Amino acid sequence: MELEVRHLRALCAIADSGSLHKAARQLGMSQPSLTTQLRRIENSLGAELFSRERTGCRPTPLGRSVLSRARPLVAEMAALVVEAKAAAARAGGPRLRIGSTASRALAGWLRRLRERLSGTEISLHMDVSANALLRMVAAGQLDVAFVHEVEGCPLLVPDGLAVRVLVEREPQFISMARDHPAAAAAVVELTDLAGDRWMVDPTVDGEWDGLRRVLGAAGLNPPVLHGDYLTAASLIAVGEAVAPCQPTSGPREDMAIRPLRGDPLAVRLLLFSRPGACVELYAAVYEELEAAYREAALRAAAYRQWLLRHKSPLLHAPAPAA
Repeated sequence: MELEVRHLRALCAIADSGSLHKAARQLGMSQPSLTTQLRRIENSLGAELFSRERTGCRPTPLGRSVLSRARPLVAEMAALVVEAKAAAARAGGPRLRIGSTASRALAGWLRRLRERLSGTEISLHMDVSANALLRMVAAGQLDVAFVHEVEGCPLLVPDGLAVRVLVEREPQFISMARDHPAAAAAVVELTDLAGDRWMVDPTVDGEWDGLRRVLGAAGLNPPVLHGDYLTAASLIAVGEAVAPCQPTSGPREDMAIRPLRGDPLAVRLLLFSRPGACVELYAAVYEELEAAYREAALRAAAYRQWLLRHKSPLLHAPAPAA
């Protein structure tokens, strides 16, 4: 088997994430497929490149040697593709490449940008990993990235990126079955959920560490299920689990969304742009994101009440520029 750029990219992803599961998610493939691919690569080279441990994958001495040669090649290929696409974009008209973690504001943001930037080709790249999106911005593969940073778990921000804070501290609410005993209250005590199974997606940067920190500070050690939040929704609805959620989450007949007393779980919402990005364009992108987020926040009844209690400036649209 001859090594290809996709093989080198897979090796770098495994090394960066420290996990076959996380690397597979990042590469958009299944873990068994990535495991098979790694085995073929190692067979072709005649030795193991990673040692498999309980805590993840660690490069062997040979693996470190291969990675030292692979990374520049992968970076050069990425730069070649970016430069070629940029040249094509200049020939075909303006483009805006957006990256984002999950957000209820996305649909409104894209709608507003298409109205304001008519004639601009707008693309969207979603990823559960904020750090992966920031690396793409730094590499020139994205123009902007809208991400969340879990409180107490700082993101790994590459040098040179510009950043604006959309929300300094967004509280994370809790989703639970509609008939959960705690759902009868407007605000839920963390201790009321001590006997529940909690569900968290460990591939979301900082999510598990942030939740573990908050539960530990409250003296709680509930059982935790690891999985994606699409699966979590079906388990929550039937009372099998509870999970943190965005306060902008929409209502469901089979699920209740409630704030936690004291808001112990929180994130920062940030918009990053690449070095050399057009200042005027970046300002427009931020303004439309701010407006779209406000719309999403005010649509969510529980979050709207939270904003009123805390006299949040989000309740008031900024005055138009003179």
